[in-house]
Amino acid sequence: MSESFKAYRIFEEGGKVAARFVDLEPEELDAGEVLVRTHYSSINYKDALAATGAGKIVRRFPIVGGIDLAGTVVSSSDARFREGDAVLATGYGLGVSHDGGYAHYARVPADWIVPLPVGLTTFDAMALGTAGFTAALAITRMERNGLTPNGGPVIVTGASGGVGSVAIDILAGLGYAVTALTGKSTEHAFLRELGAAQILDRNTVTCGTHALEASRWAGAVDTLGGKWLAWLTRTMQQRGCIASIGMAAGSELQTTVMPFILRGVSLLGVDSSQTPMDLRRHVWQRLATDMRPRHLERLAHVAEFSELPELFPRYLEGRVTGRTVVRIAS
Repeated sequence: MSESFKAYRIFEEGGKVAARFVDLEPEELDAGEVLVRTHYSSINYKDALAATGAGKIVRRFPIVGGIDLAGTVVSSSDARFREGDAVLATGYGLGVSHDGGYAHYARVPADWIVPLPVGLTTFDAMALGTAGFTAALAITRMERNGLTPNGGPVIVTGASGGVGSVAIDILAGLGYAVTALTGKSTEHAFLRELGAAQILDRNTVTCGTHALEASRWAGAVDTLGGKWLAWLTRTMQQRGCIASIGMAAGSELQTTVMPFILRGVSLLGVDSSQTPMDLRRHVWQRLATDMRPRHLERLAHVAEFSELPELFPRYLEGRVTGRTVVRIAS
């Protein structure tokens, strides 16, 4: 391959972050054993922070943005992958310290690549992306901690976002009674369609002030952090578990040890970026089978590559529902 191609590259100029479309030559991409023709990428909140400079995400400049990608192998020096193989990659250093998925081609370390599971297309993989993988990883961790559908209700915070909406769909499909916590009154019908049995309005929920409040939840997928994560610790059932995956409402956690030593509550941190490959492949296999969201097409919105710059502000403003798949290949 020798021709130039389009990429969305992030720069630091005059102490400020700026991103724009550029033409790259193959040799300008970061090193890696596998060259992939990118079919689709996606937009995550982390991508918006990186591309706009609203968060200190990028570790070196310039860099091609995009923490997700799916496509086909063009060439590989690693025997595990051959020309034409359908593959995906999420997390690790993509779009942060290594050129990512916002380009027609990506060169990726072989150890970061997952063969596309049977039952998923490259579009499906990016309709899930980091958000869907994170949701499935959180549920897998809770199940390994003892969570079962007959244990009681599971609450999902930030319910209309990418992680939250996929988590609701997966949990409901597995037979869990799901409660959705959202601040968007316009999305109640959407959340019920995904399988939420109950919806709580974040604007009217009273968090309480006691070290232990009435026990309600067997499990929780929390994307908010801050006071909402503290509230969850106080309202879990005996031996309940919380998967903590975000901090949209704050990074500090002010609670007591009481939920942990009197109710045996487990707080599970979920780091999808550095998930070991054996667990990563296991979770993606489940996303192609028993954890496949039943409403994946409903969850995903398609955007063209050229639309990227105008979409990032919507993520920072919290005006996005579900997932955005970016069509990279023409």
